[in-house]
Amino acid sequence: MRLFPALFLFFSISVYTQNTLSLEEGSASPRADLSQISWMEGHWRGEAFGGITEEIWSPPMGGSMMFSFKLVVEGAVSFYELGHIRQLDDTLVFELKHFHGDLKGWEEKEEVQRFKLVKTEGNRLYFEGFTFEKVSGDEINIYASIQQEDGTQEEVTFNYKRPTE
Repeated sequence: MRLFPALFLFFSISVYTQNTLSLEEGSASPRADLSQISWMEGHWRGEAFGGITEEIWSPPMGGSMMFSFKLVVEGAVSFYELGHIRQLDDTLVFELKHFHGDLKGWEEKEEVQRFKLVKTEGNRLYFEGFTFEKVSGDEINIYASIQQEDGTQEEVTFNYKRPTE
């Protein structure tokens, strides 16, 4: 019976890490355009990192969809992200910058976090380390592969719903 727990752990880990992907070195991103992710438009709210998360996405305009992210823990802003998914030639790229609650940047002035498109599949768009999933018209998931302080990667699920208030 020792085999069952080992198999369960193996399949749990396999399923757990299937939500985010990486682009193989030397591979090009597939063709895509903003119409394939325009369903992200709107106001979304969820819970993660011990607080309330909020994302607001603009409609496609000028070759991009702009977003803002906010994490509020114990009534105070922990950090923000600002960024966009933009059309780059015949594909998409996801780019962002982080800011502390006082708007002091994490990255250097000219530095931008950039994630290339890996693939599109049904209701999902896979960027390097991030996956955007449409669950329904009022619910989405964003899966993020986040590097921990010890160097390991952890996949975090952000489940968002449209606020009703």
